[in-house]
Amino acid sequence: MTAAVNLSRRAVLGAAALASAAVALPIGAATGRALGHKRVGNGAQPVLVLHEWLGDHQNYQDVLPYLSGDTYSYIFADLRGYGLSKEIAGDYSVKEAAADALRLMDDLGHKRFLLVGHSMSGMISQYIAMTAKDRIKALVLTSPVPPSGFKADEAALAKLKAVITDDEAARQAIDGRTGKRYSAQWLKRKLEIARSSSTPAAMEGYLAMFTSTDFSAEVKGLDLPVSVIAGEYDVPPYRPDAQQQTLGPLYPRLTVTADREAGHYSMLETPVLFASLVEKALGAAS
Repeated sequence: MTAAVNLSRRAVLGAAALASAAVALPIGAATGRALGHKRVGNGAQPVLVLHEWLGDHQNYQDVLPYLSGDTYSYIFADLRGYGLSKEIAGDYSVKEAAADALRLMDDLGHKRFLLVGHSMSGMISQYIAMTAKDRIKALVLTSPVPPSGFKADEAALAKLKAVITDDEAARQAIDGRTGKRYSAQWLKRKLEIARSSSTPAAMEGYLAMFTSTDFSAEVKGLDLPVSVIAGEYDVPPYRPDAQQQTLGPLYPRLTVTADREAGHYSMLETPVLFASLVEKALGAAS
């Protein structure tokens, strides 16, 4: 009984130590444009982690206690206009975002690394891998926007633009992407993350990026391990079968794993499973 209690206590303390290692670092002085970021773990394998449209690095907070900090060094970076990079303006293009990510890893001394992206940064991650293949060991993509982007007609684009400033529109978007299964308190928390994360200008810029960019022809045949985590309760274009259908013809080493208890936000909805699926994919690639 005592041994079990001690083991449990060590596990809790280990998780707390890992979480406390996530210390915000300042914008890099080497270039003056390095992305703000947090680092978790001190392992030999560097992992760059990027975020989605309605959240910054805060989306991953619940995952931190379950990451293997002895094996991996996780760099949770915020894109321009988000989180620790909120003061950095730009044109919010996929090319700019990719260049920023590579510059950050240069500043941190990581020539080759593993790359994790979510939703719109899943698209950015695919672009990084296409343009800097020799630097990327593998991609792990959660509910990614495809390299063709998501084309939106005038009405659909208007609904998405409303999310930027209209809290009710944002709540409805979040609710729809999680199967309308969660409480008002959960929706409130996710909306708070979204509103504290970004500037309206950045959200509008990245919206234009993922609704008008298409590099699917250029990326086709990319010979890297590409692992996709897709939630069963997400909206149809993001679900596992759609990911397989869309990305399968592009990536010969694609693996799609269904998170059967999540929608669009696996890291928030199923943090233990999400951490395990990510590290399983990272381990297979590294």
